[in-house]
This record gives sequence, structure tokens and C-alpha cells, in this order.
Amino acid sequence: MNSLNQQYEEKVRPCIDLIDSLRSLGVEKDLDLPAIAVIGDQSSGKSSVLEALSGVALPRGSGIVTRCPLELKMKRRKEGQEWYGKISYQEHEEKLDDPATVEKKIREAQDKMAGEGSGISDELITLEIASPDVPDLTLIDLPGIARVAVEGQHERIGDQIKRLIEKFIRKQETISLVVVPSNVDIATTEALQMAKQVDPIGERTLGILTKPDLVDKGTEDTTLKTVHNKVIPLKKGYMIVKCRGQKEILENLSLTEAIEREKAFFNDHPYFQTLLYEGLATVPKLAEKLTLELVNHIQISLPKLEEQMVTKLKETQTKLDKLGCGPPSDSTERLGFLIDVNLWPIFTCCN
Repeated sequence: MNSLNQQYEEKVRPCIDLIDSLRSLGVEKDLDLPAIAVIGDQSSGKSSVLEALSGVALPRGSGIVTRCPLELKMKRRKEGQEWYGKISYQEHEEKLDDPATVEKKIREAQDKMAGEGSGISDELITLEIASPDVPDLTLIDLPGIARVAVEGQHERIGDQIKRLIEKFIRKQETISLVVVPSNVDIATTEALQMAKQVDPIGERTLGILTKPDLVDKGTEDTTLKTVHNKVIPLKKGYMIVKCRGQKEILENLSLTEAIEREKAFFNDHPYFQTLLYEGLATVPKLAEKLTLELVNHIQISLPKLEEQMVTKLKETQTKLDKLGCGPPSDSTERLGFLIDVNLWPIFTCCN
């Protein structure tokens, strides 16, 4: 165990920290960074999966509750260390001492950036969480796909959400985590169709089935075939999880208890028991797989990222060379400098 922990500290954490640091510096405006984007149709169970992974409550309700892209940075702390949180957006940055305040703070951030109501924004909210109970993982949560606008929403809200989702998942550096309820026909889900459009052979797509307790009797084999990658094949395959339902949330069932119940559910299920033994079920197994997928993706992407950086540096250096050493202090010489760098028209216009 100590050897595994050391290997983890030496190889896994530095990869994730590197990309998180670059993203916090704003590098993503110019370079495509490796990421996992979470997408799903409305009511697919997307929020429940993210809550189970992060240990905090996220905005819930009917309609569109994720109205801005949410970058969820999770960092595992050693046992005994306190929970830590921080939310950042635009020029605002705020430390959080209590996980119970997270949902309220996210709603406040969304209201400021997307307006109060049901509108959306493509501006990023960053939520950092450090705790002994979370995996080392960074995810980007995107709005659920809506088909029909409701009162207070733009009539083309569905198209707006799709454009926002496509902006993220079309990048070759992004893994699409597609959340689909187990009790629907996976072939008809819009989230998976969108992922297939930008990733036809499923190289960058991982499927997550939710709500296995709602599967109709007699259709369990279809769910098994889906998780075993025999219905709509994806190179990264599928996993299945059972998160807290609305009733359990109202009963204040803790996430720890929910994980125990989830394991018991799969262990006792006559059809899905095999998925538990194969390592294809439960939230903890999903957390392990996502961390490994992200790290592998980062390692593959780093050479391309380095090439992009070298190209950008050359372009920037060329622009700097054209500007020279900056404007001279002498007013007469400064006029000649402005003319040489083609800034004289701008200077005269502004003055």
C-alpha cells in the first residue's frame, strides 16, 4: 500500500496539478488543455454522480440547474486533515469553510454571470475541494441538454446549450463523460449522439449508466450488454453507478451511507452482481477509472501541448521583435517610433 501511495504521489498528482495550474493561469484561452467534460440530458442523474464524487451538494431542481460550466477541482488530503473549499469566478474569489454552503455559493455565482432566471453563460465557475474523502480529479460540469424551453427561458435555449457543450467536447484534448439513465434507450439519448458526432469511434468517450434501480423487469439483459460495451461500443467503455435518489436526499442520507447502500445493491442484485465483481460498478470504482483516464490522457496530450506552446512563444516573440525595445523617452524620437510600428493612427485617434 505504501508503494502504491508513493507511486501515486510521484506520478498521478503532479500530472493533474500541472494542468490545473495552467488552466488557473488562463492558458486555456490560447491552448487546449486535457479535461473531462460531464454531459447528459436533463434528469440523467448527472448532478447525483458529481455529488457522489465530490461529497458536496450541487444545485438541483427542475429545468436547467447547471447554468454555467463548473470546473470541479478535487484534491485528496491525508486522513485527519480538514475539508477545504474555494469558489472563483470573474474577479471574485472566496474561501469556503463549510461544505453545506457550496450549493448556495454556486447559485449566487450563476445568478451573477447568467442573470437571475433560467439563462446560461459560457463563463467558467471554478470550485476547488480538498478532503480525505474525494478523488484526485478535475471535471467540467456542463448544462443538461434541454429539448423544450419553459417559461422564462430563451426559445432557443436547447441550441444555446448544445453550442456550449460542443465548444468543450469537440476539442481532441477533452474526454466526454456521458451520463445516461439505465432505464432509457441509450441510442436515443442526445448527449451520446453529440459525443458520437465529435468522436465517431468513441476514443474520447466514457459512458456512465445511472439509476439501475429503475430498470424494468425483463430488460436487465439490455443494461448488462450496454455496460459490457455490446450495444453502442466505446473504446473507453461504460460503468454503472447508483447514487442517492430524491427520497434519500430528503431523508438526509449521507454520501458515506449512500456508497455502502450502493455496494449492497449491486452485491445483492441477481443480474448486476457480476458488474460489481468485474469492477464496472459503484462510485468508488468510477472515481478510480476517471483519475487513471485523466492522467493517461494528460500524458498523451503533453507532447502536443508542448508543440502548441512553442508555436505560441514564437508568434509572441515575433510580435515583440516588431515592437522593438519600446517607445523612446524623447518626444521627437517617440513620433518616429510610433510611425515605424504603425501605431501613429491609433495614437492620433485616441488623442
